[in-house]
This record gives sequence, C-alpha cells and structure tokens, in this order.
Amino acid sequence: MSTGAELLREHGLRVTRPRLAVLEVLNGGGHLEVDEIAHRVRSRLDSVSTQAIYDVLGALTRAGLARRIEPAGSAARYESRAGDNHHHIVCRGCGAIADVDCEVGRRPCLMPAEVHGFDLDEAEITFWGLCPACKARRTADIAS
Repeated sequence: MSTGAELLREHGLRVTRPRLAVLEVLNGGGHLEVDEIAHRVRSRLDSVSTQAIYDVLGALTRAGLARRIEPAGSAARYESRAGDNHHHIVCRGCGAIADVDCEVGRRPCLMPAEVHGFDLDEAEITFWGLCPACKARRTADIAS
C-alpha cells in the first residue's frame, strides 16, 4: 500500500504538509464538507487557510485521488473513494450519505452511451430516501 507521499508523487503532485493532511483526513472515510475537512486538518497542522484546503481538494480531485459530490440542496462533499463509479444514497431526513456499489461487468448505469454515442466512463447517480434512524423516528411520530 502506498503512503500519502508516494500517492501524491505517483499522480504528479508535489508533496506538501497540507496535501498529506487532507489525504489523511479523506482516507479516514466519510463524505466530508470543506469546513469539516478544514477543522480536521487544522488539528494536525498549526495553520492552514480555508482557501488552501479548497486548492488541495481541487488538486486531489483533478488527480483522481478524491471525488467531489454535490447532493441536491447540500454543500459539496469530498471522499477518498474515487475512480470506481460508485453511487450514493442520501437520507432526506438527516442528510446522511452512504456509498452504493455499481454493478460490475455489464454496467447498466452507463447504457445511455449506446443511445447518444458518448464514450462514458462514469455515472453519477444519487438515490434518495430515509435512513433506518429517520424511518424509525417518522414511524414513531405517526404512531403517537
């Protein structure tokens, strides 16, 4: 497994403390907003500006080391799971986000390419619903 520094170099990026810290935060998992990433990075480094965090996230996203998602009605979020064409499910109640693996082999989510002649490499699909906790809360509210 590559270290953060090795990953950055392999993707043609300079190794800097902010880049390493953001990679470490993203590798901790989740679908994080910039403010949360900045808070976690600042706990590792003495000082880093919010603009620097945006710059790092932009570089990591362009290099394929991070993925930016923008669920409707929500701020942009970032994750380290990139390049595997997975999708997301978002809770309409609390906003929780989880990954949904795409079909392997015959990828039906990429079928529009056949109709429109595009050379597709990724589909961004967002499923919406209620997480188990919000569903239980709603059921309890209806029952009372």
